[in-house]
Amino acid sequence: MKQIYSDIIQFRGDHYDFGFMQGEQIKDSLTLENRERIWKLRKPKFTVDEKETKQVFMTFAPAIWAEIEGLRDALKWPMQDILRDFGGYRIPIERSGCSIFTGKDFMVRNYDFHPKTYEGRFSIFQPTDTGYASIGPAQRIIGRMDGMNEKGLAMGYNSMHRKQPGVGFVCWMIGRMILENCANVKEAIALLNEIPHRHSFSYIVLDPNEETYVIETSPRAVAIRQSNACTNHFEIMTEENRRHLVDSHKRLDAILEQKDNATNAYAAFRMLNDKDKHVFSNEYKSWAGTIHTSVYLPKEKQAWMALGGDQEPVKFDFSKWLQGEDIRVTRIYGEVDTELGFAHMDKGLR
Repeated sequence: MKQIYSDIIQFRGDHYDFGFMQGEQIKDSLTLENRERIWKLRKPKFTVDEKETKQVFMTFAPAIWAEIEGLRDALKWPMQDILRDFGGYRIPIERSGCSIFTGKDFMVRNYDFHPKTYEGRFSIFQPTDTGYASIGPAQRIIGRMDGMNEKGLAMGYNSMHRKQPGVGFVCWMIGRMILENCANVKEAIALLNEIPHRHSFSYIVLDPNEETYVIETSPRAVAIRQSNACTNHFEIMTEENRRHLVDSHKRLDAILEQKDNATNAYAAFRMLNDKDKHVFSNEYKSWAGTIHTSVYLPKEKQAWMALGGDQEPVKFDFSKWLQGEDIRVTRIYGEVDTELGFAHMDKGLR
C-alpha cells in the first residue's frame, strides 16, 4: 500500500493573481520536474497556436485566460510551454476510467486514472473579478476533474474514447468552465452544446433543483439523456463507443444492482469506495485505478473527498467557506494499492 496526499489550495481574489499564486507554489515542485523530464524523454508531437488559443478562451472563458497569464508570469515560461502543459485546448490526453452515481441531493464519483497523472491539489477558489466560486480536485493545475460551485451545480466527467479528435477543449478545462460559468444544469447543457470538444466524454451534472443529466459529447455531436449512473460508454451515441466495453458495463451493472441501497450520500459513497462493491478499481497500471472518491451535496453545499479505497471521507463545509471561514485542514491523506509513482510525490516518473 502506498500513502498519498492532496494539498488543499484556498484562494480569494482575481484570476490573474490566482494563476500567479499557483505558479509560485509549483515552480520548484516534483510535478513540474516530472513533466519536464517526461517531455525530454518523449518529445511532444503537437504544437499549440497561441493566437488561436487566446481567441477561443476570450470567447468562452476570458477570466481563465487571465489565470493562464498569471501562471506564465510566475513560472517565467514561454506561453507556448504554458499552453502545452496547462492550456487544455487542442492537446492530447491519455485514456482513463471513472464512475458516477447521483441521487436527488448528491453526486458521488470515482476518479480512475494512472497515478503519474495525479497532481494532488484540491482547489477552493472564490473569484473577485468574475465567475462562480468552486470546490474540487484540480487537473493540470487550472482544470478540474469534478467539483461543485457556489450555486450548487455539481459536475463530473467520464472518458469515452480519444479517436478522431477535434479542434476544441479537453475534459478538465471544460469541467472548469462549467463550474465557473454555469448556475444550473440547463446552463451547463447550453455551454456543452456551444463549446468545441477535443475528445468524446460524458459530462454528468446535478443542481439543487434535483435535476441530473448525462450529456454525451464528441467533436461531432452532443446528446442529452436523464440518468443517475454513468461509466465509460455512450448510450445514445453508441457509434462513438470504443470497442472494448466489458469493464465499463461491469461497473455500471454493479451500480445498478446496488443503487436501491444507495439512498443517501454516505451509502452511495460506500458503494463506490468500498473495494468489495465491484465499482472501485485497482487497475492502476491500465490507466483505470481509482485514485479518489468525491461526493457533492448541492443543497447543503458540502464536498467530501477520500483518497484510495475503504476510506472515510474528509468533509468540507463549502457554504461556510463562501461566507469567509477558511478551512483549517491543509492536506487530505489516503492510501492506494500500488507502487506506481504520483506526479507530486515521486521522482523520476516515466
